[in-house]
Amino acid sequence: MYVAVGQFAVTPVWEENAQICIDLMAQAWRKGASMLVLPEALLARADDDPDLSVKSAQPLEGGFLQSLLEASTGKTMTTILTIHIPSAPGRAVNTLVAIRDGVVIAQYAKLHLYDAFNLQESRLVDPGKRVPELIDVAGVRIGLMTCYDVRFPELALNLALKGADVLVLPAAWVKGPLKEHHWATLLAARALDTTCYVVAAGECGNKNIGQSRVVDPFGVTVAAAAEGPALLLAEIDTKRVAQARQQLPVLRNRRFAPPQLL
Repeated sequence: MYVAVGQFAVTPVWEENAQICIDLMAQAWRKGASMLVLPEALLARADDDPDLSVKSAQPLEGGFLQSLLEASTGKTMTTILTIHIPSAPGRAVNTLVAIRDGVVIAQYAKLHLYDAFNLQESRLVDPGKRVPELIDVAGVRIGLMTCYDVRFPELALNLALKGADVLVLPAAWVKGPLKEHHWATLLAARALDTTCYVVAAGECGNKNIGQSRVVDPFGVTVAAAAEGPALLLAEIDTKRVAQARQQLPVLRNRRFAPPQLL
């Protein structure tokens, strides 16, 4: 199957961001993609207000997601993104949502909150409490992750041991010393740890790096974007997954018990 990865700079206005997503969905559909992965926290973002994503939180029934659901109606393509959903006054849950044909088919509350590099996502965001179930896209098993999750190999391995062939990762990877190196290294490492494809969408703009990537099960980057808006298209070949697992059977050769959520 073919997957698309869209990256753009999120604006402070949710209606504008919804329209960008809808436009990317239309482009990906025309290109024959079975799945489109978009970045993290797409409701709103502003350089002078780091809390805007949480302040702009909407329920699943809100205007942002409903407009995307309407645009997806009648189409078999699966679109994956994250938004903030209100959890308590002034707080939210960073929630990955998968939609297809007008329906939310899966959602996942981000497990690992970005309390690192002098930032503290947990100040306003509540963590998830469960490992997400796999979803099926065109017969391919997809594992769901979000941004900072990529630094924790236990989640990727848990999903691979459940049967994932592909790991998707909406992200808003913050710029900083060595951060681009970390991003590229971690995506390749998770692909090699699990012999899965990794499909990562990065938000771009003044504070985040963009650099969306598709990495194959041998750790080879097969599609990549730079720092500006882009739409990537890449083929996911399950024969490549089978080849990697035959030549590099790390999932079979493990000596440790499967990782479990605390």
